[in-house]
Amino acid sequence: MNVFLKTFDSLNITGKMLTLLSNNNSVITNNISNSDTPGYVKQNTNFEQVMGSIRSPIETPLAKRMGPNPMLVEDGGKVVLEEEITNMQRNFLLYNLVTRRAGSLVTTIKSMAQVGR
Repeated sequence: MNVFLKTFDSLNITGKMLTLLSNNNSVITNNISNSDTPGYVKQNTNFEQVMGSIRSPIETPLAKRMGPNPMLVEDGGKVVLEEEITNMQRNFLLYNLVTRRAGSLVTTIKSMAQVGR
């Protein structure tokens, strides 16, 4: 039963990772689409910092203060399209890895459910 709960916990963390990657992609595409907008302030993400914090099942006081999207920060710099495209490719690769992990966890849960019958 303990392995079953750990697998569901891993699936929950994987879901949070997918949400963060989706948010990260939105920030990148927003930067690309506004690259020629006068006065636009480039936004960036603290993706690695947020990913490290989701391993804890307890929401930290800092996360509560920062609100629903703690990974978004204003960079203040100019949008460099080459950097944004590189970030998008990196995000795409991470998203593929995480979706494969999610599929593997779902397969594990199905196997456990069939064995438990």
